[in-house]
This record gives sequence, C-alpha cells and structure tokens, in this order.
Amino acid sequence: MMMTKRLAAGLMAAVLTLALAACSDGASSQAESEAEGLRTVDVCEVTHSVFYAPQYVAMNQGFFEEEGLELELTVGQGADKVMAAVLSGSVDIGLAGPEAAIYVYNEGRADHSLVFAQLTQRDGSFLVGREPDEDFQWEDLRGSHLLPGRKGGVPYMTLEYVVKQNGLTPGEDLLFDDSVDFSLMASAFTAGTGDYVTIFEPTATAMEMEGKGYILASVGEAGGEVPFTAYFTSKSLIAQDPELIQSFTNAIYRGQRWVEEHTAREVAEQLLPYFADTDIEVLTRVVQNYKDIDAWAHTPVMSAPGFEKLQDIMQEAGQLKEEDRVAYDDLITTQFADVAVAAQS
Repeated sequence: MMMTKRLAAGLMAAVLTLALAACSDGASSQAESEAEGLRTVDVCEVTHSVFYAPQYVAMNQGFFEEEGLELELTVGQGADKVMAAVLSGSVDIGLAGPEAAIYVYNEGRADHSLVFAQLTQRDGSFLVGREPDEDFQWEDLRGSHLLPGRKGGVPYMTLEYVVKQNGLTPGEDLLFDDSVDFSLMASAFTAGTGDYVTIFEPTATAMEMEGKGYILASVGEAGGEVPFTAYFTSKSLIAQDPELIQSFTNAIYRGQRWVEEHTAREVAEQLLPYFADTDIEVLTRVVQNYKDIDAWAHTPVMSAPGFEKLQDIMQEAGQLKEEDRVAYDDLITTQFADVAVAAQS
C-alpha cells in the first residue's frame, strides 16, 4: 500500500523543520550531558501527555542517568512528523503510534524504522461532550458532529473502530470532522465547534474541572488492548548502536514497573516537573483515569497478537489493504525488551 497522501506530505514537509529544531534546541544540553559523562539521546514524542507517564517517571527517578543516558525531548505534534524526524536522523528515537512505521515500511524504504519497545496498550483519549451524562451510550453519537483527530492516525482509527462496533457508520450516522488539526481540537471544541471531541489527558480532565466539557467515555476501554504508542528508530541505528537501544529500553521498563507499583498520587508527584502548569490534584486524577483503564503496557514487549489487532483496525479503517499487512518480524524487534524484562525479573 502506498502511504496516505497526507502522511507522505507531512513526512516530506517536516524533515527539514524538525532537523533544524532538534539541532538548535539540543546543542547546549548535549554539551552539559557530555561534561557529566552522559550521552544525550534525542527523542521526539508525538505530543506531551501524562499518557506517557512511565517515560517521565524514568527521567525523574534517574533511571536513564543510571544507564548513562540523558533524554532531550522534542514534540512532533503528529506521528508523521515524529517519523520524519527519525528518518531524517535529526532525532535518535521516536515515540508515536506504530502505524507510522507500517506506512513507511510499505513505501519500500531500505533503512525503514523498527519498533523496539511498547509504552501504552490502549487508546489514551477520552470522549468529551458539552454536558455531563452518567448514562452515556455510544449510540448517543448518532446524528452528532464529532472531532476525531487526524485521519490515518491510531486515535482516529481506534475511535472509528469503537463507533462501528457500536453499530454506527462514520459519514452516515455521524460526522467525523477531521478538518481540525490535532493540536487545536480542544480549543476548537471550547470555541463551539462540534458536539463531541476526543481529547488526551491532562487536557480532558482540565476541561471538565473548568466546566468546558465533560468526560463521557474512554476510547481505550471501549476499544480493548492494542499497541497504541511505541518507540521506534531506524534499522541503521539499531545495527550501529544496539547498546544505546538496550540502555534506553532498560530505563523505560523500570519506569513501567514503577508506575504499576505506585499509587496515582505518587506517580503524579513524579510528573510535576514535566507538567508544571498542571495542579497536583488534576495530575492525580488523570493518572488514576489511566490506571483504571489499564492504559500502560506492563512490559516493553509488543506481542504479535497485539500487532495484528492494530493492523485489523487499520484495515477496517481503509488505511491498509489485506495484501499490504506487514509481518510482525519485519517491523517489530523484541530483542531489547526481552533482555530488559529478563534482567529485572
């Protein structure tokens, strides 16, 4: 399957911009890290969200430093832009939906990306409406105007999957309005666009606490387990520097274990340095929301059944043809995750 036109255009346009941004933002911190004997690892995350709590906990607890690493984070604002940064070499590692890796693989690129660690195992978005409704049913979306995110992205496709599972057809029974940019969805909704919107945390809870919207359902809870967010890098980097990827994965797994073993309040306290503008009570509530739906993967190992379900969702959404499904072993490597888990068991 050819990459979607929107994704291809996004990749092409984002490469130069992200390369320049990553270089300029990371120069001073890289010098400081080298002086401290740490290696700077440039990581581009698709967005800055509590949904990636194990990563921030690993940073705050010093797990990366103990592995000889220091993370330099940039935000891609879209899986296509994250992938562009990885493919251009402007960052070492990307954190986004694995669908981006599937699209690129099907383009036939020799040095395509490989997914090496899973971070989340459910969709992290919440359906937000304009009025509270304790008895909300997905059928209530019939005839509505919904802001679902970027078409072709996992959040959009998982939501579409959930809606179809509940007997509704996007475009017929309700409007899936993907004209609003991912980063502008919350502001567009509060300004009056749409009847419903899917929003990640902590924005969803903040909107609810401010009376600007109300969480009605978890898309992840309704959609079930799927490898929603994962780390990937180029084949060439894995071949050239497997020690880097192993050290990174070790730290991520320690972060996953820490989050699983501690309370929502304790996790929230670890997140404060990375969400300074968010109240501790909001962070605690957000973390509990994610714990309640079992959002975080318990290990960085991505399973073959999970990967196949992701492709099922993509195929159902019309973003992947049957003949273009990618074999698990061609795109997923668990060698680093397996070692991390075995060493910490």
